[in-house]
Amino acid sequence: MKYHLIIRRAMLLAVSYALLPHAGLALAAQSEDAAQIGGMRPATSALTPQPNAAALADARADTSSASDALDAENSSSDAPGNVAELMQMIHDAKLSELRTTYNGSYGASLFFYPQEMTYYVALFQNKHFWRVIKSENVNRSEAIYAEFAQQTAQLADVEIRRVQLQAQKAYIAEIIAMSQDRAKRLQADLAVARTQQAKVDDYQRQAQGEAVTLRAEKERAQAQLRAAQNEVMQLQRQTEFGLPTQSGLPPQSGLSNRK
Repeated sequence: MKYHLIIRRAMLLAVSYALLPHAGLALAAQSEDAAQIGGMRPATSALTPQPNAAALADARADTSSASDALDAENSSSDAPGNVAELMQMIHDAKLSELRTTYNGSYGASLFFYPQEMTYYVALFQNKHFWRVIKSENVNRSEAIYAEFAQQTAQLADVEIRRVQLQAQKAYIAEIIAMSQDRAKRLQADLAVARTQQAKVDDYQRQAQGEAVTLRAEKERAQAQLRAAQNEVMQLQRQTEFGLPTQSGLPPQSGLSNRK
């Protein structure tokens, strides 16, 4: 019986390591899971054991024979796994949370059960437990926690860069919108200026044409005025011929000769 138990645990461990890369890639590619906001993280009591369905589907497709055998064996056993055990102990407030690391939506926690001097190291993403390792060795638990924390940093790298790129995209889109609005305003001002300039040009051409016409008419009027003045002077001379001028009598050539 003990031999079969050892074999079963070995098979479970092998399958869990086979599931890990697929689950990690699937979880890292989730678009619906947002990164944790600074200062906001789910309470440990809110964590659930549900894994990502897509990741498990891909993993089961690659390790169908081994997982089928383990599912058949697990269905006949009522012994809970480390995830269920950890959740129950968290629910019963039996654990102390020693360390927790968050990177994006990924996290790693180190719990301690004082009554049995046992440590639980958990790796989770958003509100879902991913892996839970139980150990009575503090050094091993610290090492596993450090490894899980490093995994969260690596897994969250794409997620963090996605958040940054989304922010940069939104910022650039806002700048583009502002630039386009500014361009529209400038185009409207330019259109008004062009319309007004065209009106001014037409007015200038019209005024210049009228000025040329008025200058010609003025020159004709001046010529007519001079002609009229000359005619008036001539008529006046003819009318006043033989009459004394304003300075006195007109000179008489006969009288002057007599003197």
